[in-house]
Amino acid sequence: MYAVLAWRNIWRNPRRTIVILLAVIIGVWSMIFLGALMRGMETEMVRNSISTLTGSIQIHHKGYRNDPVVENSMEDTDKLDKALNTTLGQGALWAKRVRVNAIASNARHSGGVTLVGIEPEKEAYISFVGKAMISGRYLTSEDKNKIVVGRAFLKKFNTKIGNKLILMSQDTQKEIVSRAFRIVGIFSAESESVEKQFVFVPLSQAMGMLKMRKSISEVSILLPELDISGKEEALAAKRLTAAIADDTYRVETWQQLLPMMKAYLEMSGFFLYIWYFVVFVAMGFGIVNTTLMAIFERMREFGLMKALGMRPFQIIKGVVTETFFLLVLGILTGNILGFLSVAAIAKNGIDLSVLAAGVEMWGIPRKLYPEIWVQDIAVAGLVVLILGLLVSLYPAFKAARFTPIQAMRKY
Repeated sequence: MYAVLAWRNIWRNPRRTIVILLAVIIGVWSMIFLGALMRGMETEMVRNSISTLTGSIQIHHKGYRNDPVVENSMEDTDKLDKALNTTLGQGALWAKRVRVNAIASNARHSGGVTLVGIEPEKEAYISFVGKAMISGRYLTSEDKNKIVVGRAFLKKFNTKIGNKLILMSQDTQKEIVSRAFRIVGIFSAESESVEKQFVFVPLSQAMGMLKMRKSISEVSILLPELDISGKEEALAAKRLTAAIADDTYRVETWQQLLPMMKAYLEMSGFFLYIWYFVVFVAMGFGIVNTTLMAIFERMREFGLMKALGMRPFQIIKGVVTETFFLLVLGILTGNILGFLSVAAIAKNGIDLSVLAAGVEMWGIPRKLYPEIWVQDIAVAGLVVLILGLLVSLYPAFKAARFTPIQAMRKY
């Protein structure tokens, strides 16, 4: 009976009902759409950070991150290979690297860079560099004295493909060594600073130059699925630590390697829920205002109900049921519009290239793809429904306090 009466009552004045519905629909739509944009931005930022030589998990010598020199390298690579093969599941990829600070110079310029020795075939699936070539060619394991540099590096050093570049660094015997490399390829990255900082050579060439024999600086691991929460990476890192069983090595997830990114994600989720609350406050005022107008216009009706013996609780129940129907209709329609809006731009994304300098400063990708999370849909719906019902109690109590005498005086 309450459901039938409530449904009929909300359509007695279609204009007022549509006004409330529009407030709820716009509020829910904005929650879904802006939430999807924020989640998409978070995912792309993490994905770009992981592809920029971080990976899901990294293994280093315990002193390497504090002092990234060749002395803090990992020598027992056989133990690492065994642990990786027995611990990581199907679909996980990994690659070995040598990473040291170096000085790059040519006839015109010189400057500090990070020399990265890579396994070209494996690295192509682990990090960005294999897919970022814009000119020339990528490295191969058989290359000797070949190097790949970034587009911004090329401009800074005023050089080109085919020219030589001298790299200097300190080897395992603490002597300054240098070697000439010929530029064979140019890569592009999301950040200009990455293009200036990193230069890539084959792993064997870096090991030979630095007299490292079989030692390596790090192992980068990429898990098959990206987990923003970091739980999968943490479990895999725990299993690897147990399998290696050597306290001279450190196994760390991307969240430990990128503490600023972790802090941003935590703060971003918090601000998203604050946004939900702000939207609801604006929506709640509209609901209370419009419902109160409807209550005072129906004072005679509520007075008659009281005269016929209806209890105050039953009147409150009726008003809350009307609000429930309005909220459910608004939430469903807002969700549908939100999904359609996200689907309309999800395929091609939002191009932020015109804001390249700004987005690079904040680490935001140049292409933004919205992403809907189930938990955000649930939170948005529950916030609107539960708090909407709570704010409707005020006009409901007002309606329940009308007496037959007050109704007669009103009319």
